[in-house]
Parts: sequence; C-alpha cells; structure tokens
Amino acid sequence: MRSHGCEPPGHDRGPCGPGHHERSGPEGRRGAFGIFGPPPPGGLFGPPMGGPFGGGRGRGGRGRARRGDVRASILALLKDRPMHGYEMIQEIDERSGGAWKPSPGSVYPTLQLLEDEGLIVSASEGGKKLFTLTDSGRTEAEAGPDAPWEEAGRGVDWETVNEIRQAGWGLMEAFGQVWKAGSAEQRTKAVGVINEARKKLYLILADEH
Repeated sequence: MRSHGCEPPGHDRGPCGPGHHERSGPEGRRGAFGIFGPPPPGGLFGPPMGGPFGGGRGRGGRGRARRGDVRASILALLKDRPMHGYEMIQEIDERSGGAWKPSPGSVYPTLQLLEDEGLIVSASEGGKKLFTLTDSGRTEAEAGPDAPWEEAGRGVDWETVNEIRQAGWGLMEAFGQVWKAGSAEQRTKAVGVINEARKKLYLILADEH
C-alpha cells in the first residue's frame, strides 16, 4: 500500500506541512513554535482524557470520531465535489465547528483503501492528487450519513472549552515573555509560579485547600 502521509511536492504548504522546508531538528521546531517547541499530540491543552479535548486523538487535534467516521466523512465530502486530501481535512475541521480535525495519518491511508476498493479515483492536478467518487462510490456515499462529522462535537460546551484554552495559552504566553526578556532570577521565579499553579490545580481535583 502506498503511503499518503504528506501532500506531494509542490503543495503550497510544503511537502509535510508549514515550514517543512525550513530548518529541521530541534532548532527548527523551536524557531517555529518558540522556546517550548511544537505542542504535543492533541495540543498543548488537550489532555488525554477524552471529552472536548480529544482522547487519543484522530484529529490532529481537538476531537476524535469513531473509527469508521473518517471513511464515512470522506465519502460524504466527495458527494459535493472532488477534493484534495488536505482540503478534506480542512473541510471536516470547518464543518464540525472545530470539534474534529482528522490527521493526515488517518485520512491518506483511508483514501488509499477507498481507491483500492474502487470507490474513488485520483488524478494528479498541480502536483497534488484530486479524488473523485466512482459510480459505486457515489452509491455507497448516498447510502451513508450526510454529515458524519457532526457526531464529534455533539454535547460539547465550546464556550467553556475556549475559555480554558485562552487561559492556558495566556499563562504560557506570559511565561514565554519572562523567559525571553527576564533575568536568570526572574526565570527561576517564573518556573516556581508555573510549578505552584500545577500543584494547586491538582489540589482542586483532590478537593484540598
């Protein structure tokens, strides 16, 4: 089976996403994301506990749909028009309201499987693959759900989620400023504040004061 982990060369975001053609290794990653480097899988504030932050993400991110939903979502999208793989990822992200953004590692193998099954065909367009439903693929798509991505965001309080994210990123932004402009003593104090905040958050779970 061919690997589809990245867009082919010529994609306007680089062969494997933004900045891939830039410096590689830790220095390149720190340069792109600041002193902390790139966020961990699931995002900096996406703990592996399920719910609105994802639980062992399929989303490059913020939520994870059931195992068969990538397939169903691809078929549903292609009912509208032919699309590139990266375009499908963006569409699912947008149509789910930010609840689910499948990773290339789940989308591209699924596209290959659907092509092997004769449900879609691909053609090269500007160095990228454009996927289209076959007649049998359209039949299967019509029999499936129209918007399978909606399930990913059902029951999520997005206002609260956004408040949590803003608070978390605000804390790390302030810490980054101290680390960038502060003295060695100020940096040490900032680390102490972060450690103390972490302890207090765990005490909340333990219901201690």
